Amino acid sequence: MAEPNWRVHNPSGKRRVIITKELPGGRWLDILTTADCRVEICTTTDVLTVEAIRTAMGDRCHGAIGQLTEPWGEELFSALAAAGGKAYSNYAVGFNNIDLDAATRCGIPVGNTPGVLTETTAEMAVALTFAAARRVCESERFLRAGKYKGWLPTLFQGELLWRKTLGIIGAGRIGAAYARMMVEGHKMDLVYYDLYPNPDLESYMADYSTFLTARGEAPVTCKRTETVEELMAAADCISLHTVLDPATRHLINAQRLALMKKTAILVNTARGPIIDEAALVAHCRTHPDFKTALDVFEDEPALAPGLADLDNAVIVPHIASATAWTRQGMAILAATNVAAILSGHPVWPEADIAPFLAPDPPAAAPSILNAKELGLSHLDL
Repeated sequence: MAEPNWRVHNPSGKRRVIITKELPGGRWLDILTTADCRVEICTTTDVLTVEAIRTAMGDRCHGAIGQLTEPWGEELFSALAAAGGKAYSNYAVGFNNIDLDAATRCGIPVGNTPGVLTETTAEMAVALTFAAARRVCESERFLRAGKYKGWLPTLFQGELLWRKTLGIIGAGRIGAAYARMMVEGHKMDLVYYDLYPNPDLESYMADYSTFLTARGEAPVTCKRTETVEELMAAADCISLHTVLDPATRHLINAQRLALMKKTAILVNTARGPIIDEAALVAHCRTHPDFKTALDVFEDEPALAPGLADLDNAVIVPHIASATAWTRQGMAILAATNVAAILSGHPVWPEADIAPFLAPDPPAAAPSILNAKELGLSHLDL
């Protein structure tokens, strides 16, 4: 890795904050400088090592914004605390790269950026679903290679998803948004697996069925399965939206892939290690009509051997949240988390973070994961 380069903003700021990657937009930087922060931004695109981040923090660092590619654990949180640190925020909604218990032991509040990735990520899952189903990337490569000689009845036949069965694993915000987009747009029946029922999603499906019936169309159905295996066997298309933890690592393995229909589609915009990537490659090789679409990978940025060579795999470089609105919103939330804690503000008590994107945001930290454990006060609305 090249020696990291850092750019400084507001050098006279009393509080020193490091940002381990360039962030989009400018409002997030205004938030930190208004909070009297000297902001040091790493301009190197390589993933920073733990040692490089420790060196950057030095013996005086009040806050940091890091990335999901960095392992923030005991070593970094101890170093941040020793340097006078009071706040850290992940530039992500997920936090499987963070040892939250270690941060709590070190007295460091940890923020994340929920609420701005939902529709963006769900839309990307939809895009990947149809790119795989209709063999978009495979046919584009064919065309660009000069192999297209004219229309043929048998050329690149894909899968019709209209009125088929959709499966989602993980029925949280993003999974539910994806389900609504697919069901409402393509009249698909829904099966979902989650540790907990999602009554709002089930109610939405029931209301949509009533609407369809009133128009003389067949209703759609919704069922929460008892097991992953039941869902794998039932669905024509499965999209993963679960968190990554020890219970979900390699949740999709060779045995469960074998349960899927031969023409099924598997989409992952959640976390790479949810899928045993080597098993997926083997399954795709032996089931040419099966299709997969991946935005995340088990050992990013590396791909499992053979994955890039598969015609029945759509692969994109972790861009599910990559719209300007979402990425800038993430930066605003991450910066506000740090600025608010350093300024002594309370924690926002609501799940809706939209007020922080408005012109006159609340004086609060939008999302602190360990607020309860650290005994932080909440804004009294």
